[in-house]
Amino acid sequence: MDRELLYKRLTRLCSMREYCKSDILRKIAAAADENIDAQEIISQLCSEKYLDEKRYASAFARDKSALQGWGVQKIRAALQAKRVEKEAIEYGLQQIEPEKASKKLRSVLEAKFKTLKGEPQKKKESLLRFGLGRGYSYGEILSIYDSITSNKND
Repeated sequence: MDRELLYKRLTRLCSMREYCKSDILRKIAAAADENIDAQEIISQLCSEKYLDEKRYASAFARDKSALQGWGVQKIRAALQAKRVEKEAIEYGLQQIEPEKASKKLRSVLEAKFKTLKGEPQKKKESLLRFGLGRGYSYGEILSIYDSITSNKND
């Protein structure tokens, strides 16, 4: 595929949804010849605002938090795996609304708690592992666990 055709294809893709630089690099590697300079294309996409790491990190963090119920640690790890710049990651994580994230964590943990069987200690351990796997801190999970179990005892 020649450079101009590839560039037009990438601008169309980037105008439909957010991509990070590593996603675009993979697309270029899959579609382009070796003689096309991928960094030049990425620089052009960035200068024309088709690519923006901060915008990508913000959208990624908000979506994963609100839709999948991921915590900060899991979102950070996913963005690092995509090789997003550290500054962009921190900016994206700041865009998460703490109240909404807390409500989502509560609903996810309450739903999981209802499915757990066994002794109270085993249920607590399972819920903690589940929450930690979702990327939430021990303190956040424990706080919600305590409120869930105190409501069940009332």
